[in-house]
Amino acid sequence: MEFFINCNTSTLAPYTVPLDAEKAAHLYRRLGFSASVQTINAAIGQTADALVDTLINEALTLPVLPAPAWADWTAANYPADEDAARQLRNDQLEEWKISYTNALLNNNLRERLSFFWSNHLVTETDVYNCNSFLYYYTDCLQRNAIGNFKTFISEMGLTNAMLFYLDGAYNNGSNPNENYARELYELFTLGEGNNYTEEDIIETAKALSGYVNRGDVDCTPVTFDATAFDAGPKTILGRTGNWGYDDVIDILFEERPYEIGGFICKKLYEFFVHPDSTDDAGNAQVIIQQLANTFVANNFEIAPVLSQLFKSQHFFDDEAIGVIIKSPFDFYLNVVKETNFAYDDSFVVNAIDASRLLSQNLFDPVDVAGWQRDRSWINTNFIIGRWLSIEIILEGFYQNNQEQFRTFAMDAVGPANSGTSNPDIVTRAIVNKLLPKGILDDEYGNALSAFAEVEGVVQEYYSPDYIPGGQSLWMLDMSAEVPLQVYLLIQHIARQPEFQLK
Repeated sequence: MEFFINCNTSTLAPYTVPLDAEKAAHLYRRLGFSASVQTINAAIGQTADALVDTLINEALTLPVLPAPAWADWTAANYPADEDAARQLRNDQLEEWKISYTNALLNNNLRERLSFFWSNHLVTETDVYNCNSFLYYYTDCLQRNAIGNFKTFISEMGLTNAMLFYLDGAYNNGSNPNENYARELYELFTLGEGNNYTEEDIIETAKALSGYVNRGDVDCTPVTFDATAFDAGPKTILGRTGNWGYDDVIDILFEERPYEIGGFICKKLYEFFVHPDSTDDAGNAQVIIQQLANTFVANNFEIAPVLSQLFKSQHFFDDEAIGVIIKSPFDFYLNVVKETNFAYDDSFVVNAIDASRLLSQNLFDPVDVAGWQRDRSWINTNFIIGRWLSIEIILEGFYQNNQEQFRTFAMDAVGPANSGTSNPDIVTRAIVNKLLPKGILDDEYGNALSAFAEVEGVVQEYYSPDYIPGGQSLWMLDMSAEVPLQVYLLIQHIARQPEFQLK
């Protein structure tokens, strides 16, 4: 597979051309987990300015997932029998994964962002092993996903999931634990080695101490113990005082605003626009700096940065389309969104399980640095796993309701061609719907063959002279073979390199 060099030289000037199908699909693939033909059609002719405003406002106002019944459970709420307790914990975890994945499918930008931040402000459930902590961690992600980044960092550091994952719950003033202080700078706000010192980490750890009161029951929330806080003077990023937790956050954002802006905007850029932000061929570094300026000027509000980026010529440049490798979650969720196939929780469970097998285990990134994304998603084993798993998922959709494959094809070609007798029209429409940049001409011939040359459909069926009077026997809206043809075509497309991109 070719890996793209970032040659995007467009600027952050507004993109003012009314959206066509390609640009609208690009927007929905990046700001959510893609969209149906109907949603894309509704976007055609809108301006980026109006549609992005709609999606951002939706993200800002969406309610978070409601708390499950077990949101505040501790070990005392579980059965005394260890096996029964373990099974109940596993059932709750699966329930929450299903709820959150359904949110990914339905909540566009807000959940795309919460998913992004879960791979930035990383915790791992298999480390802290507490479902109530997971709920509040997820709640923090959703509430702050498109809010104020300084508030986000402040709140996240005091979630029980983070306190246990990065050892804040063991950070005693008499014996400081530096783990969270190090990652706060290196991974969460500044980037490795970016204008902080080892002494800053040591002093910051002292200022973050005291959140160690863990109770004597598993899953008991952590509280502050003043006797475990280092009350001495600390010098952090050049400022000296008896600093505590809130002071650390204030000093960090006051003393290093542009370092934070550059680091976070670089990660947003690589996630939403192009995985390579350092290529000399384009102007990504200029774009990132301008976004960082916007971030700082707006007191670290996330929405203005995204608004500027998503409305820009740079975002809609042809060089930005189809250049990001789909994560496993993209791979499966995009299919169901783009085809508009009916799904239930069994599909969601299959998508979660298949993604885990492809190394994207929901709520369990590989380590504190998170999934490295893009090129890491593709190797010999993973690509075979994608092929096999998507075939199983498509087969399930086909067995459940064959006619929805015909419906998808008719949606793709549009009302004017719903009764077409030309397989080229159908194949071309489905290829263009499922692939961000289409397909090479030679491979398109294979796709057309996958659709048209189906057992039981002789080629003469497509001839307008098959029936006297100039009528073809085969028609998209009537022929019995159509669902099978569409099913086989999608299977063929799903094996193509272009299908791995968004």
